[in-house]
Amino acid sequence: MPASTVVTGIVLSAMPIGEYDKRIVLLTKELGKISAFAKGARKPNSALLACSQPFSFGEFSLYVGRTSYNVVSADISNYFPELREDINSVYYGMYFCEFAEYITRENNDEKEILKLLYQSLRALAKKTIEYPLIRLIYEFKIMALSGMAPQVFKCVKCEKTSDNYSFSSTCGGLLCGSCLKFDERAVRLHTSSVYALQYIISRDVEKLYTFRVSREVLNELAVCAGSYLNHYLGHEFKSVELINSLSD
Repeated sequence: MPASTVVTGIVLSAMPIGEYDKRIVLLTKELGKISAFAKGARKPNSALLACSQPFSFGEFSLYVGRTSYNVVSADISNYFPELREDINSVYYGMYFCEFAEYITRENNDEKEILKLLYQSLRALAKKTIEYPLIRLIYEFKIMALSGMAPQVFKCVKCEKTSDNYSFSSTCGGLLCGSCLKFDERAVRLHTSSVYALQYIISRDVEKLYTFRVSREVLNELAVCAGSYLNHYLGHEFKSVELINSLSD
């Protein structure tokens, strides 16, 4: 790799290092997830001050050292200022970034997850659909892009299609009525919930945030997502506590 490179990406997180520096985590189109040092970024007059904040998206010029990357400069095309004006959108945005940081890897092709994160932050900024639905779409889609998509087009056991489905996290997707014996705790789904899952899993990222659902469907999807993430990830995200505190 050359001594310097330019990557397109978004800042997932940032933490202070020493008195003036920052260590940032970037999700990039070219290198997957990487860590980089932004030297002097905590100084009030630093040129790297703004570009080392979470949600910042653009081109980052990096110096490639033997063991680390260093940010030389950045051309930020979107800071997502709308998110910073509202505590609700900040918490949801933090969750999306934390999730992406957990599930992505260095030198992996993470372009679709980068695209998903960007479009999800845009959806939060636009406020055209409710935040809980944006969250559910993001959760199911990022699992799908990571190779952990549930089977939502036919019964995961007998592989037959049906008019009546239930969702089983332990089985990995939909169960027809005849196969409910494999998971008696499976969540019965309305047809609209099944259609929503199929849309999320199959559609391009750019077309995800274009629909709304009833409260009943939203609740069903929330139960399915919570169970599915717990079964396949088993990870507690710190930012979820912040989101939950919004309704306390």
